[in-house]
Amino acid sequence: MFYLFLLVIGLVGIGIYVLFIFSQVPGAKEERLGVLEPLPSDLGKWLTDESSPEGTQAAAQGQRREVRTLYEEAFGLFSSGRFIHQVRYRNAETNAIERVEADQIVKRKRVRK
Repeated sequence: MFYLFLLVIGLVGIGIYVLFIFSQVPGAKEERLGVLEPLPSDLGKWLTDESSPEGTQAAAQGQRREVRTLYEEAFGLFSSGRFIHQVRYRNAETNAIERVEADQIVKRKRVRK
């Protein structure tokens, strides 16, 4: 039982050490886990989607499907930002927004060197 207690104390100590190193040492997280993928060039701009099946279906219904990706920055010690994918449908004639889909959170990927 005593050895199990020592093992748990050791694992907790290692976990705290790793969290401290990743948050305080510049470049440690990128070296171990990889670099986050670069941000897209069209970040925050509404783009007309005509090539996807949803876009062609909207065009057949007299609508225009627009998509955009936002980057929401996080201000925490152990958190990173996230991508939000947004979709809206406009009337092709009046340009009025007819409906909006729920936001989808897209996990940002890490790229190994």
